[in-house]
Amino acid sequence: MEVEHEAAKPDRLERMIERLVTQRACLDYAAHIIAELPGVILEVGLGKGRTFDHLRWLFPGRELYAFDRDVHAPADVVPDSQHLLIGDFRQTLAAAGADLGPCAALIHADIGSEDSARDLALAGTIAPLIEQLILPDALVVADRSLSAATLIAQPLPATVGEFPYFIYQAAA
Repeated sequence: MEVEHEAAKPDRLERMIERLVTQRACLDYAAHIIAELPGVILEVGLGKGRTFDHLRWLFPGRELYAFDRDVHAPADVVPDSQHLLIGDFRQTLAAAGADLGPCAALIHADIGSEDSARDLALAGTIAPLIEQLILPDALVVADRSLSAATLIAQPLPATVGEFPYFIYQAAA
């Protein structure tokens, strides 16, 4: 028995697969580009810890910080309390910018939700906060479009899936 599919809208499973394929391709590409650039790695949106775990694997020995409103990840992928910043991104990123200054070789911003209007507003608010944390020539990989004067959109790697993702390089 053949199942009919809506051509324009993939189901949730297909969309999740595309998201993960795209996310991994972008992070792997970013790891190659910034391999020689010093700096910490920031995960904005710890979530279930999948990409944080992948970032640990990609960057052994690098200092990693994670930000989220609260913790939903299994204990084995939650950073220690000095590297986990809990609270609203607007406050925690601002505080990190004041405390750490420009320190990040890579920032992965996974802030998306099912509320596109909220995501758009949040992306607009955190983009300048991300600018305060990113080193020159460093990369931002994001699941939402970011608009900031010093973040220059970059092409995505050829291996990405169909899920929309964005890569930015900080101006030198």
